Amino acid sequence: MRLANRVATTLIALVGFHTPAHAGDEVSVAYQTSVDPSKVAQADGLYEKATGAKINWRKFDSGAEVITAVASGDIQVGYVGSSPLAAAASKGLPVVTFLVAAQLGSAEALVVRNGSKIEKPADLVGKKVAVPFVSTTHYSLLAALKHWKIDAGKVQIINLRPPEIIAAWQRGDIDAAYVWDPALGKAKESGKILATSADVAKWGAPTFDAWIVRKDFAEKNPQFVQQFAKVTLEAYAAYRSNPKAWVANAANIEKTARITGAKPGDIAGLLEGNVFPLGKEQIALLGSPTVKAVSDTSAFLKEQGKVDAVKGDYAPYVSAGFVKTAAK
Repeated sequence: MRLANRVATTLIALVGFHTPAHAGDEVSVAYQTSVDPSKVAQADGLYEKATGAKINWRKFDSGAEVITAVASGDIQVGYVGSSPLAAAASKGLPVVTFLVAAQLGSAEALVVRNGSKIEKPADLVGKKVAVPFVSTTHYSLLAALKHWKIDAGKVQIINLRPPEIIAAWQRGDIDAAYVWDPALGKAKESGKILATSADVAKWGAPTFDAWIVRKDFAEKNPQFVQQFAKVTLEAYAAYRSNPKAWVANAANIEKTARITGAKPGDIAGLLEGNVFPLGKEQIALLGSPTVKAVSDTSAFLKEQGKVDAVKGDYAPYVSAGFVKTAAK
């Protein structure tokens, strides 16, 4: 069974069956290896200090895995891409997006391996392309193929998590991969970029990462979510106010590399590859723009057979309320 179908089945089976912990207890938060300024706050324990809660940080390799853990109740707050978010919302998972973690650009990319004989998009036909299913890069890959007028069925698209992509790449088992760091950095050592998510956004299929929270947990612990958002926004503001100075601080680089696994020398470029919205920008995004993006992504996923149905309104899955309070 494909991962997309397994995730869908899990969502249907697990939604609402578990009660999450209160913020006064241990709170489980799912993070991924995407490079962003808040990794420094995570390393410094600022989230725990602001919320007063013991946070169990759990690393996941894909948004699909995060969604499954959130659905089971094992995770209360999670970091996911817009594609798994859309799939979860379409299945009715009781979550709400409370922060846009990043508007994705060149930090996610389609890399082709040296020696694969892929010089242009048309050369992807018949080749093995790895991507984590139901991820932002999966969505971007399908959107890119559509833009290039390439039948996705004629490309051997393989479902692999980022660590598995690195291993398959090093063995020479795959010809290309659409992924993020640290797998992206490893692939670039012996490959070249064919397209980035910044390109795909220009072609009409933008992607983003988001922090989501279970609705039942948020209703019982709104202050935890507000403080979580506040710490993240403060970390983004510290970077955005002076990116060069932030990158020049060796401690920032060390902490980010330690948590994400990215190469220290790649971190500056990866940060430049995405946009990290601040308070007012968040409030503007966490309305019709994000609702429309989730709706459009869901429609695309249905077209591709990744979800069974599209909801008439995705507004219940997006809220600017926590950011508005945090930004005051």
